[in-house]
Amino acid sequence: MELNLKLRLLHDDDVAFGPGKADLLEAIAAAGSISAAARNMGMSYRRAWLLVDVMNRCFREPLVHSAAGGSHGGGAQLTDTGAAVLAQFRLMEAAALQAAQPHMAAFAAMLNE
Repeated sequence: MELNLKLRLLHDDDVAFGPGKADLLEAIAAAGSISAAARNMGMSYRRAWLLVDVMNRCFREPLVHSAAGGSHGGGAQLTDTGAAVLAQFRLMEAAALQAAQPHMAAFAAMLNE
């Protein structure tokens, strides 16, 4: 049996950040565009764009900077804030998982197989 711990950062009524958004930021950083990141993750461009929009609105500074396509190409990249948020979230995930291990074992013992 495998248990997973998933963290989400809520800002008012929005999920400002979570594991899916972290994965999306990693995909944008690797692919250099929102559309390529969406394709690589098996999601629609619209869904990826909406997730980026929520992140950019929730934080003081945008996490992703994008330029429209055209003759000069366009694309997207993480801002310094985006890279910092992603790194901090991954550190927080690791710390939370380590702290939760004894509790996860107790839950595993109580769950149906």
